Amino acid sequence: MNFTLIKSIITEYGLPWAFNRFLYSLKLKMMNTLPVTENFFEKKVQVKRLDIFNFDTEPIEDFLNKLPEDKKEKIISIADNAIKGKILGFSSIELDYGNPINWHLNPLTNKEVDKSLKWYKIPDFDQERGDIKVIWEASRFTHLFYFIRAYILTKDAKYYEAFSDQLASWLRENPYSYGANYKCGQEATLRMINVLIAYSAFKSYGLITKKDEENVRKIVEGSYKKVLSNFFYAHKCIKNNHTLSEITGLIIGAWACGDTNKLKRAYKLMDKEIEKQFISDGGYKQFSFNYQRFALQIIEFVLKINNKTGMDLSEHTKKLIKNSALLMYQMQDDSGDVPNYGSNDGALIFPVTTCGYRDFRPVLNTIFSFIDGKRIYEPGEYDEELLWFGNKGIEEIPCLEIERRSSSFHESGFYSFRHKNGFLMTVLQDFKSRPAQMDQLHIDLWHKGINVFCDSGTYSYATEIGKQLSLTSAHNTVVIPDKEQMSKHGPFLIYNWSLREKVKYETKRFIGTMISKNGYKHTREIKQTDYGYLIVDQVYSEDGNCMFYFHTPCEINTISSKEFELSYKGEPICNIKTSFDAEVNKAYRSLYYLKKEIINCIEVKGKMIDQKCEAEFVIELY
Repeated sequence: MNFTLIKSIITEYGLPWAFNRFLYSLKLKMMNTLPVTENFFEKKVQVKRLDIFNFDTEPIEDFLNKLPEDKKEKIISIADNAIKGKILGFSSIELDYGNPINWHLNPLTNKEVDKSLKWYKIPDFDQERGDIKVIWEASRFTHLFYFIRAYILTKDAKYYEAFSDQLASWLRENPYSYGANYKCGQEATLRMINVLIAYSAFKSYGLITKKDEENVRKIVEGSYKKVLSNFFYAHKCIKNNHTLSEITGLIIGAWACGDTNKLKRAYKLMDKEIEKQFISDGGYKQFSFNYQRFALQIIEFVLKINNKTGMDLSEHTKKLIKNSALLMYQMQDDSGDVPNYGSNDGALIFPVTTCGYRDFRPVLNTIFSFIDGKRIYEPGEYDEELLWFGNKGIEEIPCLEIERRSSSFHESGFYSFRHKNGFLMTVLQDFKSRPAQMDQLHIDLWHKGINVFCDSGTYSYATEIGKQLSLTSAHNTVVIPDKEQMSKHGPFLIYNWSLREKVKYETKRFIGTMISKNGYKHTREIKQTDYGYLIVDQVYSEDGNCMFYFHTPCEINTISSKEFELSYKGEPICNIKTSFDAEVNKAYRSLYYLKKEIINCIEVKGKMIDQKCEAEFVIELY
């Protein structure tokens, strides 16, 4: 590491973080050198009970039976494929792990991880093996929700048998604590949660055997031990959705072991962590709508099991969670989708509706019903999540009418303008925690249900394309050649955090400035007009060039070098006029993890005069 990086880590991440990260590295080195030292971090646990997730399957059965036939067939098809080891991964791609499932295989590279290796001897990143998240995906057991739902629809015992067989297979092939599936405490927690929910569902139909119960107990025991042995890292070093997941693992484990004192401590820890991670006006510290939803789904699980644990989150915590759901609601298209803002690893940990992965209504509706006692959407297919995680029947929950309007969430750095048939969102963060992407002053424009100017997404953390999609040029903002808004080391460590200043938000006007420590300043003004939007940019840099990017999935008709008409599937959407010559090039967009598509990018070539460039963009909406 160079001096600048070390200095930035200490000043931005803090000395305690740097020290704790050093201690964790020391721990890994010690275990690699002397494997026996792993025992110093292990805890003995004894699981005494498993029924932490109780729910009524009758209303779920009634709801599923009323679905359209094509929706039912899709649930059954995904479940049938999962029986054969073909798992729907990241809510978007079919991953074939073989039959029986090879729990250590990356189906995309056809490479296995040596299951005889201890977890700490397996690298996070390996070019030949590929993205480790692909290996983890089957062992999350998210596909168990399809087994349950397919059984409810058909009453075919093969779905229960697949659950039972795969559980036994996983335990045979994954002895504690060997192999890639014990690398991550969050993965262990999600595995434990999904297995416990499936166990409760099949038990409610009288299908669970003593052998199944013993296997579930072993899963919980191994998962809880994993979380206990490595929680220091999630708590002191990662400090994000991983921490929330692993605290949930502590809650489940303490309850399962009948340890009331540890259970109380885990709930207090959860309250404190939510206060650290959720900003008072609704933002989330990971700067990602995908991870914000992940965190909300974890919390809806915790709220659901409170009737079993006998404990609850604080009222202040619940207010933060409600504000988080409200912010996402205000940044949402009528379709349920939201801007593809921040890191997107494809996580939808509870796929219990027939809504698409990019529909955020199920979790927002459920969170509101828990905390406010009211729903925020009219009845729809997203209500199934309410039946799984809510504590009331759908018919008992009144609807709360909340108008979507132009909004400023200044503390969190989100600013939006609503227009007929859509909205525009821009982001300008005052970073207090680790940034995820170079997206300051990015704009997201939605019109007629189309994400006209879009964020490029993530694709994969372990590929070159994924690395490129996190950079400034993958966003709709200004780009200084050979300079990024911030500096980056490795796949995740961003330093030299940019600064925010002079933000002003009015009903139809936003202006704000981003200062890059890499040597430039960008001021963006957005005015809402009668015809659409006017964007005025001022860029200050010693470099002689700058670029302005507008990524779009729309077709582009080039009227001139400074004017372009955008349409989607033949329907005209908008017109954009630029103050400098521009050209249309191809770019990538990833709406789902490990899936990408080619889109268009309007690249405007700005000119610096006396180290300053001024540009205007007129967007006329049709």
